[in-house]
Amino acid sequence: MSDQDPQLAAAAEIRARIDTSKPHSARFWNYFVGGKDNYEVDREIGDQIKEIFPGLVDVARTSRLFLGRAVRHLAGEQGVRQFLDIGTGLPTADNTHEVAQRVAPDARIVYVDNDPMVLAHARALLTSTPEGETAYIDANFYEPEEILKTAAGTLDFSQPVALMILNTLGHVADYGQARELVSSLMAGLPSGSYLVISDSTATSEGMIAASAAYNESGAVPYYVRSVEEIAGFFDGLELAEPGVVQVTEWRPEQESDVSTVDAYGGVGRKP
Repeated sequence: MSDQDPQLAAAAEIRARIDTSKPHSARFWNYFVGGKDNYEVDREIGDQIKEIFPGLVDVARTSRLFLGRAVRHLAGEQGVRQFLDIGTGLPTADNTHEVAQRVAPDARIVYVDNDPMVLAHARALLTSTPEGETAYIDANFYEPEEILKTAAGTLDFSQPVALMILNTLGHVADYGQARELVSSLMAGLPSGSYLVISDSTATSEGMIAASAAYNESGAVPYYVRSVEEIAGFFDGLELAEPGVVQVTEWRPEQESDVSTVDAYGGVGRKP
């Protein structure tokens, strides 16, 4: 057998896991931010939801911009050099490692997801600067101890780590369980680490209707929560100004063309 056979077999196994009969959140979100890694079923539900609630496109776009500002703040002003990004999604422009390594070329980033399409693209697209390092873990969000154990192969847990969980916690139906997952991950990180969260919120009838339509599509459900529930993920942490706010209002670098968005986020530091 040739040396390529194991790689070809692994690629075939990944392709076999990709279900194109139902929408998927990573591909759906990719469509909304202008990416090309999606299927007709994802575009169909995307177009349907845009008819119900056009504002969801703004949520996708402004949430991505929030990620960039949060990473620049942490890598630049706070000197963070390690990032653990849970719920990677499909690579597009300005991924966490690209933003961080533009500020700090020696930054190390570990991405975590368990979607086969994300895995297939992550291996090809998530590169690194020579000074830094980027890794990808094919792991389940519901196994935080395993995530931390595997991430320790790339990250030094004696030094601060920024835990990024963007537009992912809504997939955890039970709020208490979502809080426990975040707490378990933060418990494994040292003092001086950070938590960055953003999620869509139940702050308009349009967003609530869009969430219901998405959940009826056969995709893995996504549950929108109240602003107070989003803020609850930061209990015990020191919130960076301006706190938990609409993602457009978190340290804007320029005036936004969006006045209101149904997505809130924040950055908190572990004492």
